[in-house]
Amino acid sequence: MIIGVPKEIKNNENRVSLTPAGTYELSKRNHTVYVQSTAGIGSGFSDEEYVEAGAKILPDIASVYEAAEMIIKVKEPIQEEYDLIKPDQLVFTYFHFASYEPLTKAMIKSKAVCLAYETVTAPDRSLPLLVPMSEVAGRMAVQQGAKYLEAPMGGRGVLLGGVPGVPPAKVMILGGGIVGTQAAKMAAGLGSIVTILDINLSRLRYLSDVMPANVTTMYSNEFNIRRLIKNHDLIVGAVLIPGAKAPSLITKEMLSTMRPGTVLVDVAVDQGGCIETCKPTTHEDPIFIIDGVVHYCVANMPGAVPYTSTVALTNATLPYAIRLAEKGWKQACKEDPGLKEGLNVVHGKVVHKGVSDAFGDTLESVDDLLI
Repeated sequence: MIIGVPKEIKNNENRVSLTPAGTYELSKRNHTVYVQSTAGIGSGFSDEEYVEAGAKILPDIASVYEAAEMIIKVKEPIQEEYDLIKPDQLVFTYFHFASYEPLTKAMIKSKAVCLAYETVTAPDRSLPLLVPMSEVAGRMAVQQGAKYLEAPMGGRGVLLGGVPGVPPAKVMILGGGIVGTQAAKMAAGLGSIVTILDINLSRLRYLSDVMPANVTTMYSNEFNIRRLIKNHDLIVGAVLIPGAKAPSLITKEMLSTMRPGTVLVDVAVDQGGCIETCKPTTHEDPIFIIDGVVHYCVANMPGAVPYTSTVALTNATLPYAIRLAEKGWKQACKEDPGLKEGLNVVHGKVVHKGVSDAFGDTLESVDDLLI
């Protein structure tokens, strides 16, 4: 198969979808890998390293899309890429369709095969291609929250861990999944008083067992959220409904009950956000302030640590990419029900319920398209 690795062009997105090591694994199986010139520079990988691993370098993004049967990316295509995508071309990346209708419509129009990292499942129903970036984003959420709690950044001027004689900050985490767990580990490690909210009691029991003493678990409901936001310094939105838009757990009206300088970090912004007032921001312009509350809503947080993120992502995606290249998307999805769940839009038809529910599109049977 001919595989294309374009350079990411989303604002301050320095990750690349394939490392030289991943390129080598595909090349040694006699697949052709085209990498756009300088695609890996932001992650610390030179064109020469890709060539040594067996890739061929193409000068621009249009050349990569034109040549490839399968495009492997990190982030969803943006408007400049829409017209480059060809009918029947397999695009393997994070799409997060339910949060952005123009992208969904563009991919329907393209008649490409859109296989989304974020809805591929493992036999235990976990999300193996979302896990590595969720781990990075969860840890970064606390790093960024700590920075924006500083007074020059608009925050309350609170040190997460406090000092002897001064109590530590209070950190509230909405969601006890991968993001929430990693955020809690970071915040607790810095000495904060942490509360994790979730609606899954089994998950809360597990977290209660494994977390240190400065982490408390609480059932998530509107009453508890309204009570806690009044005295917490950093609030991390870490809610995920696979393939669907995140629910708004903190509304605009609730901001007035928070203390000025409270910081909100909405990691769920890729899926529409779980904080009503959040809208996607960039690493270049990461925050905005509403009613005195600082909002950090960067949609590609792991892009700020591209080397770590790129290696972690390739570790997870490469086995799937190899199967897709070896067998073709139809056969690979027939053999792996979890990979099949990654199919969101195929040949102009919506085949994932989360996307269909978000925009009212007709839900087609994915099995009919695998014949």
